[in-house]
Amino acid sequence: MPPEPPPYCADLFSYRRRRTRVVMVGRVGLGGENPLRLQSMTTTDTLDVEASVAQALRLAEAGCELVRLTAPTLEAARSLEAVKAGLLRRGADVPLVADIHFSPEAALAAADFVEKIRINPGNFADSKTFARREDSEADYARALDRVRERLAPLVEKLRRLKRSLRIGVNHGSLSDRIMSRYGDTALGMVESALEFARLCEELGYRELVFSMKASNVKVMIAAYRLLAARMAESGMDYPFHLGVTEAGEGEDGRIKSAIGIGSLLEDGIGDTLRVSLTEEPEREIPVCRALARGFQGRPGEKSRPEFAGRRHCPDSYAYTRRPSRRVMAGSLALGDGEPVRVAGIDGAGAEGGPEMVIRRVRDAAASAEEGASLLSWLDWRGEDEKAFLQAAKDRGLSLLVEAETAAEALRRGLLAREIGIAAVLGLRGCVAAALLREYRLLAASADDFPLHLRAPRAADEQGQVLDSAVLLGSLLCDGVGDSVEIDAGSGPLREARLAYDILQGAGVRLSKTEFISCPGCGRTLFDLQAAAERVKRELGHLKGVKIAVMGCVVNGPGEMADADFGYVGGAAGMINLYVGRQCVQKGVPAAQAVQALKDLIRARGRWVDKK
Repeated sequence: MPPEPPPYCADLFSYRRRRTRVVMVGRVGLGGENPLRLQSMTTTDTLDVEASVAQALRLAEAGCELVRLTAPTLEAARSLEAVKAGLLRRGADVPLVADIHFSPEAALAAADFVEKIRINPGNFADSKTFARREDSEADYARALDRVRERLAPLVEKLRRLKRSLRIGVNHGSLSDRIMSRYGDTALGMVESALEFARLCEELGYRELVFSMKASNVKVMIAAYRLLAARMAESGMDYPFHLGVTEAGEGEDGRIKSAIGIGSLLEDGIGDTLRVSLTEEPEREIPVCRALARGFQGRPGEKSRPEFAGRRHCPDSYAYTRRPSRRVMAGSLALGDGEPVRVAGIDGAGAEGGPEMVIRRVRDAAASAEEGASLLSWLDWRGEDEKAFLQAAKDRGLSLLVEAETAAEALRRGLLAREIGIAAVLGLRGCVAAALLREYRLLAASADDFPLHLRAPRAADEQGQVLDSAVLLGSLLCDGVGDSVEIDAGSGPLREARLAYDILQGAGVRLSKTEFISCPGCGRTLFDLQAAAERVKRELGHLKGVKIAVMGCVVNGPGEMADADFGYVGGAAGMINLYVGRQCVQKGVPAAQAVQALKDLIRARGRWVDKK
């Protein structure tokens, strides 16, 4: 494996929370020994004070600890005074965060009334036109001087008023200057954040929180990890706010958020979080709480020095599939670059069902059973091992070799290989967090054996979705895993559907239309939730097509980098349609926009009729 930058966490194989300074947002502390904080954002027009107060109250009652509101103009920034006063009159002293894009003047005004300002380095002082620039070192230095000139008054005011600042980088809105030098990459996101961190420190200000959001979970995970590594290298210890931007709605949005946020929390990274759903914002809080629950007060684990220097994936900062040899599971190949397969205990061949059937048996004679893709023996005993393996070899079967620990799974796998049997390695266990680290150990030590990932049963339906997404998604985003299985007790079709959706959320295999949609905010000038639901209803059968539904142009074109088509809010009640990042139709009335999008997809040769 190639050399890596400095480590992004204390230990890949044992949990320890990243050490940070404490940053206060009003009365709420972030980082340090504080619990993970839950937050959300209003979708109201900030100028509509009563609606904004009412929604912020609902969020606070749901358990939201920080409420963010958009302030796109000076007028909106000044209206935050009335919003804050309205909340205090109703006994809600929840800290407010002003969300700023494009306007340092709005940030300065909002700082008088809210506890925290969020700025986007991509558009605070730089431009975003997707233009390629050829800046000399002198040009680049002058551009940084301009950023400093615009940032300094805000930093001085925040210091004086004891306010905090979030440097919120979005993958979709990196400046032309950053894009031209570093590309549309996690590295570009990190450099954008570090520029502002260094400028703030030079100005004597350190009440900073950082976020590195993207709609692509692999990019998001890589960006946070790389920022943690680079900050450790530079002696910085700022808290992180976690989120997957434009995650979507429903179960798909929850899966995508769980993969991104949960993977980082398992790395010990993260101090506050938001689950961005295209739904009413108060519905985000129960999902936040469920994701955070397993990490609130979680003690650090002892390091495992015997694994020092080991790595479970080829590259922690860029997706690369873990190399493995090909194994035939019945008529289906897995490993060696084949698509990650979905397995179950029944239902293969049914539409939407698993591709492979695993038979777990105690009697070697059961290996003759028809329809099994892989055979797993449950009753390994020293005196019987070789006899069982010889019987399996005589029948030409491939084995799924499972054990409680990585070391034992590897021992059994090597024994099978010695006898000449093709084997896939997997683990048994009922605690997802412990399984994650054991799977990492298995990946780090299992040579080129293909790996089977199995998510254990959870206490309830929401827990099953989120826990499975965190366990499987974290490993898949690291390139680990050749087949997956979910043991939910909900039947083979439901279990397989959840597995396929996790593969899609992790961006490793598409099985249906991919939707990217933002949660909306006060900048949105049409009914985003209704539009997203209609687009999904009308276009959800276009397997492998990626469609973005975005409230406005702040992140829209940039976050649509992976999307084939885009539906983006423009003027009030008007929609702009995109192919990739290129706007091809402007000002389509919202009532006609879905049909116009269907016509556009048909004209580009991507349309198929519903069955």
